Parts: sequence; C-alpha cells; structure tokens
Amino acid sequence: MVVAMAASMASGSRTKPMLDLSFCLTVAICAFFAPSCAKLTTIEHPVKNDRSLSFLVVGDWGRRGSYNQSEVAFQMGRIGEKLDIDFIVSTGDNFYDNGLTSVHDPAFRESFTHVYTAKSLQKPWYSVLGNHDYRGNVEAQLSPILRTFDKRWSCMRSFVVKTELLDIFFVDTTPFVDKYFLEPEEHTYDWEGIQPRKIYLSNLIKDLKSEMRNSTAKWKFVAGHHAIKSLGHHGETTELIKFLLPLIKENEIDVYMNGHDHCLEHIASMDGSIQYLTSGGGSKAWRGDLQAEEHNGENVKFLYDGQGFMSVEMNERDAVIMFYDVHGKSESIKRLSTFLHKLDLIGGSPIRFWF
Repeated sequence: MVVAMAASMASGSRTKPMLDLSFCLTVAICAFFAPSCAKLTTIEHPVKNDRSLSFLVVGDWGRRGSYNQSEVAFQMGRIGEKLDIDFIVSTGDNFYDNGLTSVHDPAFRESFTHVYTAKSLQKPWYSVLGNHDYRGNVEAQLSPILRTFDKRWSCMRSFVVKTELLDIFFVDTTPFVDKYFLEPEEHTYDWEGIQPRKIYLSNLIKDLKSEMRNSTAKWKFVAGHHAIKSLGHHGETTELIKFLLPLIKENEIDVYMNGHDHCLEHIASMDGSIQYLTSGGGSKAWRGDLQAEEHNGENVKFLYDGQGFMSVEMNERDAVIMFYDVHGKSESIKRLSTFLHKLDLIGGSPIRFWF
C-alpha cells in the first residue's frame, strides 16, 4: 500500500545557481527547531509471515549490462532467491553516463528491465537519484510512466519505506553538494524541481527530521547516493557531514548506506553508534585509487575495490548484512547490541563482524 503525502518541492526556472550550501544553513537551522508535518512520500511494505525481512542493495549500475553489470545481476538473482528477498534498494547513478533523456529512452529497458531478469528480482526496486542521473531528464526517471513499462520501478527524490521492523529514509543527496552547482565543468545538470535550492534543502531537512523523530521502527536506515564516510575514490561528502550527519545522530539511525564510490565498504563510527555501508559496485569498478593509507584513523571494517552488492536479513533480534562480489563470494556483518569479536578470512569462509 502506498500512502502519498504531497511532497514539498519548490519549483523554479532552470537558472544557474550561485548559492553556496553554507548560505542555506540559516534556513535549515530554523527548520530544525520549527514544528513541522512530514510531507515525504511514504511507502508501506509488509514483512514476511515470520516477521522477518530481507533485501538487496546495489548502486552505480546502469550500463546496458556492460562492465560486469550482467554478472552482478546474475549473482543478485541467485542470492535473491536464496534469501527470498522482499525488495531491492538502489543507491543511485541508475543510468550512465547522463541519466535518461525521456520516459522513452531505451536505456531504461536496456540497463534495467533486460538486465535484472531473474525471478527473485521481480520485486519492488526503491531507488534514489545519483549525480549522473541529474545530468539527464530527472522528471523522466521520476515519472510514473516508467512503471507502465516495468512495474518494479519506484524512484523518487526523497521518501520513506516503512515496514514493521525497519524504516528506510531515502535521501536525495545530490542537491547538497556544492560543486555540482558552482563547478559543473562540462556537465549540465537538471535542477528543475529543486529551485530555489535553499528552500528545497531546508524543507527536505525539516521533513526528514519529522519522519525520523516519529519513527517507532526497531531498525532505522538511511539510504543516499553520496557517502558520509568512505575510503573510495570520491571519499566523504563534506556537506552531508555538516547537514545530514547531525540529523542521523540525533535520531539514532543504525545504518547509513550509499553508492557513489564504486566499491563495497564498511566503516564503523568510532563510538559504534552508526555503521557506514557503501554498495556502489553494480557495474564499473576497479578504480584502484583507494584512500586507506590517508585515513588510518577511520574504524574500517571491510573494503573491497570491486564489483558486487549487499544483502540485509533482519528480524526482531538482529540483522545480518553481507557483501557479495561479482563471483558470489561473500563477506558478512552481523548486528548485535555489543561488539564481541571478529573472525578472519580462512579458506574462503566469510569474514563476520559483530558490532
């Protein structure tokens, strides 16, 4: 069942914005302390009969099957069947290199429908936009018309998926990043629908705060495209650390999951309260320019510079999170209330983290 609450998105002409995000902070701070009513679209998704839930997470994938996208999709289908998944989360950059040109762009079928063909993957796909998606026709990718071509597709700027166990807050992170506005280089971004930027962002923060504050779910995840913490090519996103991370901490979010960096990664916050998970290996990867040597102070649990995806299984007691590479080999994380120990990789067995 879908409960739609009119999204508050300021519109305006497509002009070249010159507002630094720091300027937006004044409005955003006011929104933090002002009473608000949630206006994000909410999707209610049922859990299984045994009150469990399972899903896959993949990002940075849409390349018409190339760069091992089809191979990753095959492994997703295999694991999806094994876990009897309920849905798939896409962390953005859904269509390379420049999003969709229109609702009739063949890239939608060639990069999505014709690639993720396994029976287990014929479930809802909840997707956020990435920076590459903003280089195309954003309204086309958000259009409900795409659901007439493939009923699995569900893409919005920011929204909430609610279950009896888990609330996932999907966040449109691209508009937070200053460089896309101030230094777009040769790229053209489709900012129609988010102008004026400061109003769009302040409303988004306000609505996220309201939804997070009112959540009573056992687990709380946030999904966005850009990383808050990462040792990959792009690394951390300063604007998200400044504006989104305080909201995540305040509302005791368990996991922040993202794409953008084309790798698989787990970084634990130093106080153990938030787990940062990157799943951006849906197709092109192997960048070879990791930042591990420069960030020895980070609490890095796992880092794989290659293609793959992530799975989540959860119930009332705990959640198990596993990473899979393009060959289906796995690394896993098990969520308990306290940190116990770590088992090393021996003879192809998965590394398991308890935290």
